Amino acid sequence: MTSKPDTIKISASQREEISASHADLFVTVKGSSVVSGDQALKKAKEVSQLVEALISFGLSPEAVHLQGIHIETSSGVLLKSSSATYRLKVKCENLDQLAELLDIIASQKNATLERIDWKYPEEAARERGLEAALAKAKSKADKIARSLGVKLLGVYDLIENIYDEEMPYPQFAAQAMPMRAMSKAAPEPSLGMDIQHSKTVHIGVDIWYRVSAF
Repeated sequence: MTSKPDTIKISASQREEISASHADLFVTVKGSSVVSGDQALKKAKEVSQLVEALISFGLSPEAVHLQGIHIETSSGVLLKSSSATYRLKVKCENLDQLAELLDIIASQKNATLERIDWKYPEEAARERGLEAALAKAKSKADKIARSLGVKLLGVYDLIENIYDEEMPYPQFAAQAMPMRAMSKAAPEPSLGMDIQHSKTVHIGVDIWYRVSAF
């Protein structure tokens, strides 16, 4: 059995602040009729009104996805007059448009914004953070080795730790948002919520360096 060589353990970490690059908006729409499948986006009155408003603003039809339909009936029998709740996901690829999109949702009396799922360019941030953490660890290892009078021979083991720190922000239902007529001249949205989001990515490394005999 091979014995463990002489090592020193070095820990280092790096924090990377990143802002959201795009977002998914999850919206429910109360409908007065039941239309199944993707036809609901065109034939369910309340849903089609929202979809048409979003497309007129500039979103592509592919940016609006129907995720599910919940039928509400008191008799247990599906009737043409049965009501339904439609669950939509609206993709916002350009966060410069987010305030206007939220205003459009708020202007639909049957629509409720349930939550916003923020998306981040995480891969590049994690790569930058890992490179910085490794550089810190190597610099620290060099200093410690010199002070101990030993030489670094190589890396025996390495563990990488990554976690995100994202502060939750309260989400407000669209029906509770202040309503206003849409106007291109209005410089600020009439929404009581954040329209930009960021988080911190923490990258840590634990490295065991092989060293010459003490």
